[in-house]
Amino acid sequence: MSTCETCVVRNRAICAGLDDRELTALNAIGRRRSVSAGEPLIWEDDDSLLVANVIDGVLKLTTSTEDGREQIVGVAYPSDFIGRPFGQTSKASVVALTDARVCVFSRNDFDRFARTHPELEHKLLERTLAELDRTRSWMMLLGRKTAPEKIATFLLEMSERLAEQGCKPLTQGPAKHFTLPFSRQQVADVLGLTIETVSRQFTKLKAEGVIDLPARRDVAILDRTALVAIAG
Repeated sequence: MSTCETCVVRNRAICAGLDDRELTALNAIGRRRSVSAGEPLIWEDDDSLLVANVIDGVLKLTTSTEDGREQIVGVAYPSDFIGRPFGQTSKASVVALTDARVCVFSRNDFDRFARTHPELEHKLLERTLAELDRTRSWMMLLGRKTAPEKIATFLLEMSERLAEQGCKPLTQGPAKHFTLPFSRQQVADVLGLTIETVSRQFTKLKAEGVIDLPARRDVAILDRTALVAIAG
């Protein structure tokens, strides 16, 4: 694969704290992989065989009920880390929502590397705690927020996560215009709403001049202050 030094998420991924020598060693155990939209990368309940850094694109993390119903439980964006290091079984499936590129490592190789590089283990801990914070916030959203609050919160998070491009820390602020990687039905599934409710809320926000919807999945935030207020 291309060297880690040329990676576009190099300074935001978990390997950001490694020096040149360590990056060379990490580079030797990884490989780049392209994943087409809809293609699975990891299967729920399978042996945990690989972990990966997301280079570009968006992937969803899902779990399934016994009768086959799917629930989206997380979303991975560029620079995010996916997979379960130091674990034996994958707890969620990982499927590409858009065409994506990932840097893939054998889980066993990555575990051995991490154990001898404390800075990488520290970054893993930081990511784990950040993910825990996001999960707690999401529990609040699903359990307590109204439909308008859910949609506004969702759009604000999308504008922040989809603006994070390139190898440098984000400086230009959240995106004002972005393309959702979700269909309306997937938005409904993520937020615990019906597709009819999602469509009504999008239409209402557009009518009030808070957002514009130039295309089916395109969103332009026209009044961020109002959207923040609606999100509660």
